[in-house]
Amino acid sequence: MVKVGVVKMGAIGTALLVEYLLDERADREDITVRVVTSGAKMQPEEAEIVEKMKEFDPDLVIVVSPNAALPGPKAAREAFEGKPVIVISDAPAKKAKEEFEEKGFGYILVNADSMIGARREFLDPTEMALFNSDVVKVLAATGAFRLVQEEIDKVIEALKEGKTPELPKIVVTAEKAVKAGNFKNPYAKAKAMAAYYIAEKVADIDVKGCFIERDPEKYIPLVAAAHEMMRVAAIEADRAREIEKGGDSVYRNPHAKDGKILSKTSLMEKPQ
Repeated sequence: MVKVGVVKMGAIGTALLVEYLLDERADREDITVRVVTSGAKMQPEEAEIVEKMKEFDPDLVIVVSPNAALPGPKAAREAFEGKPVIVISDAPAKKAKEEFEEKGFGYILVNADSMIGARREFLDPTEMALFNSDVVKVLAATGAFRLVQEEIDKVIEALKEGKTPELPKIVVTAEKAVKAGNFKNPYAKAKAMAAYYIAEKVADIDVKGCFIERDPEKYIPLVAAAHEMMRVAAIEADRAREIEKGGDSVYRNPHAKDGKILSKTSLMEKPQ
């Protein structure tokens, strides 16, 4: 039994479902998972949540946050130095890649898991929820979530076998996401890539709207435009999956009870 600890600081789309990607039917017998979270905040003092995780004594620690280069997420992961640690974050965390590697941490940095348009004139709880639902749709339908799941499962499998795991060192690009998506129809693959590329660009617009522009007449339309882009990306990602459904070629990779990853494409066949 492998004990997996998930530490969440702040909000990115991947954080919403990461533990469920590992046990989608809640019947895996080879892992046990615990999650601690600081909620929306990610200041260094919030990293005290790791003390609860230490009580669980996980075999594998996953630290999920926006911009993992910031002091809060850094304190959280360094609290588990010496254990296998995987950092899951977004594109701004790329500036900390060398540090991750020097410290022996694995990382999965999801380019399309873009920041939200956090301006008070625009962002309310409903808009926040809608944006994140669109992010989840993009990351799921393009294959990005599958890549995250499969990389974590490789580490779990190594730990089950008593081996020292090779931790992932991956920046999830559009090409890597759609490869994991295993699309059969070239138009579906193209739409998935388009969705991912659009979602990546959302961060550029939101960074400008949140941190650069000071005039509300400029930054409010910017963050609104970024959210419209993520909505369009979600629509294209959904269309990609619908094309695969039409050809009965949706790739599925459910977990068996023992954690083995099975696979199938035709809807009516059994996963093997």
